[in-house]
Amino acid sequence: MELKVGSEAEISTWEEVTLVYNAALRQMDTRIGILIDEFQQVHRYNPIEHTKGRVKTPESIVKKLKRHGYDATIENMIKYVNDIAGFRVICSFTPDIYKIAEMISNQSDIKVIAVKDYIQYPKDTGYRSYHMVIAIPVFLSDRIIDTRLELQIRTVAMDFWASLEHKIRYKFEGNAPGHISKDLLECSHMVSALDERMMELNEEIRAVMENEGESAQEETAEKETETVAT
Repeated sequence: MELKVGSEAEISTWEEVTLVYNAALRQMDTRIGILIDEFQQVHRYNPIEHTKGRVKTPESIVKKLKRHGYDATIENMIKYVNDIAGFRVICSFTPDIYKIAEMISNQSDIKVIAVKDYIQYPKDTGYRSYHMVIAIPVFLSDRIIDTRLELQIRTVAMDFWASLEHKIRYKFEGNAPGHISKDLLECSHMVSALDERMMELNEEIRAVMENEGESAQEETAEKETETVAT
């Protein structure tokens, strides 16, 4: 039986929402897991610290729809909310973010719908992260549904700042006092500087290890030459 290609517009109940978007998260988790295995086997290096996925609660989706002036219907959820399913990838260093984004974009059955680079262009609050809205295929028994998912890729330091900033702003319901917002912005600059310095240290360590590896190879070659000569 040939599977027909469906769309999110066919989803009509909250049960179908949770089924399809949870399946999209599992698809993403599997693909990231394969990338981790590849990095460890081929490159002896894993740029991904950890991942996290979630489906928005009905209350959160309704609040977002109302904030943008839409009625709280399943149809509007599917049409206007891009992050019903959200998946976060936490990396070691900033260059890893762009490597992973490129690898995901190159997968033939994934469609990139939108990209927002809050690393090159941080929000006024100081928020930094790389966002992609993608459509990933979910295979059901009778059809394939291209399902939108928001992917956030950031470093450990960026995630630390974003998590605490969210908690602080939540306490003030988005209206934090000016001095707190200013301090959060200064902390964001500190986090950015920390990311840059850690990346530089990583490059220095890598260069030292490569030099040691070359020296060891040269020493081995010299010993082999001496053995042959004797």
